[in-house]
Amino acid sequence: MALNNYTPTRTTLLKLRQDLAFASLGYDLLDQKRNILVMELLNLVDQTVDYQNLVDEALKTAYISLEEAVLKMGKMKVFCLSSAVHIDADIHIGARKIMGVPLPVVETDFQERSPYFSPSDTHFYIDSTIVHFKEALKLMGRFAELKISVMRLAGEVKKTIRKVNALEKIAIPEYRRAVKFIENRLEENERDAVILLKKIKERLEKKAK
Repeated sequence: MALNNYTPTRTTLLKLRQDLAFASLGYDLLDQKRNILVMELLNLVDQTVDYQNLVDEALKTAYISLEEAVLKMGKMKVFCLSSAVHIDADIHIGARKIMGVPLPVVETDFQERSPYFSPSDTHFYIDSTIVHFKEALKLMGRFAELKISVMRLAGEVKKTIRKVNALEKIAIPEYRRAVKFIENRLEENERDAVILLKKIKERLEKKAK
């Protein structure tokens, strides 16, 4: 807003000072929010990288175990046993908040149901494969939780940075310039009023003589 559009009154000055104080407070709060979000984001990024490696390793282990089972028992036998595996995966998606940003919480549980295959005439690699794939699925749930959290926090950090920059580089400097402009105009008006009063006094004194 152009400075000339401000009316140079004490009421305007008071309001501008209040607006400046409010903008400064908003800047401080948003700056704190930004710092907290950035720290949390960096922490989640580190965890995401770790879980990416854990998921890759878990899937690798699970498929190696499956290949061993196929080699020991044959592809058809393993396929037939797989149809007898009744395990329900319960994936519950909850939520938590960080500085008002909703983030997912993924919990994976398993419930084994009958019928199930008999342990006789089966190789231990079958049980090992099931265990490893269950573990991989749990890790994948946590990995998905972390990736979504990183994306949401990154988006919120971007928005917060824009707001902080807008306050720091535009709003607050504009309010300060406006306050200074009004203060200077009021000082000029007061000086003009003093000079005018002196002139009036001098004229009255001359007439009195």
